[in-house]
Amino acid sequence: MTNQTKIIECPRDAWQGLPDIIPAAEKALYLRELVLAGFKHIDAVSFVSPKYVKQMADSEEVMAKLNSSLPATMAAPEIIGIVVNEKGLERALATPGVTTIGYPYSISAYFRRANANMSRQESRQLVEKLKHATAAAKRDLVIYISMAFGNPYDEPWGTELVAETLEWLRDIRVHTVSLADTVGTASPELVGEVYRSVKDHVAGMELGVHLHSHPEVAEAKILAAYEAGCRRFDSALTGLGGCPFAGDDLVGNIATEQVLTALHRAGAKTGIDPAALDKLVQMTNSIRAKYAHAPLVN
Repeated sequence: MTNQTKIIECPRDAWQGLPDIIPAAEKALYLRELVLAGFKHIDAVSFVSPKYVKQMADSEEVMAKLNSSLPATMAAPEIIGIVVNEKGLERALATPGVTTIGYPYSISAYFRRANANMSRQESRQLVEKLKHATAAAKRDLVIYISMAFGNPYDEPWGTELVAETLEWLRDIRVHTVSLADTVGTASPELVGEVYRSVKDHVAGMELGVHLHSHPEVAEAKILAAYEAGCRRFDSALTGLGGCPFAGDDLVGNIATEQVLTALHRAGAKTGIDPAALDKLVQMTNSIRAKYAHAPLVN
């Protein structure tokens, strides 16, 4: 198996819940620095109602500023824009620089209804529309399977449910899927077990993980996924961004620094030099201090 590994940096996930609004110019500058540091895949923006996610209301402006700031000779990065409905899809497809549409598909009925007010059938119909629209627009599509590593809502859950969802996505020709530990409670052993159990259901599909974690077990979760065969990882510098569903302020995004250190030690090739992250870590801590009112991370 190849050791070439893809890192998806997730500032959108890191920023979306912060209490104070980060100016569009500051967001664009941060995204530019990510690109210049070698990040080729960035979960950067979302196109959702500003009523619910005020932080992301300026996504079109952020992308315009980013596009105008990148060197003309530089290869364009993959920019993921998250949508949750058809209106968001229209906005994303109309925004230059957004190359990939992302959609969170929940296998939890409670979580799906609480967050998107959709039935299973409605959510699947939307995914099929996203697939057709992105194919017609020559954009990529990534589907995140929420609650892929467990369900805290006393609902049915098991690897067979994850596998069935992957088979459906494969059948409608979705090529990229990320398994999400939405509430961050999965053990490293469960992360490895689930990934091994379902990876054979996705021949020809890129299957990644979007893990949340308590800091002290984050590296073990990453290595468990890598050893099970995962070669696509979502993360956020310094672990900025919490997980409001976990009921634990220490559970959130896994720090990119931890991911890179663990993967490089395991022999993975990520194309990103951990030594080049100092400036970005300082910028992230500045955002943390100004807009999250949280302690800095060393």
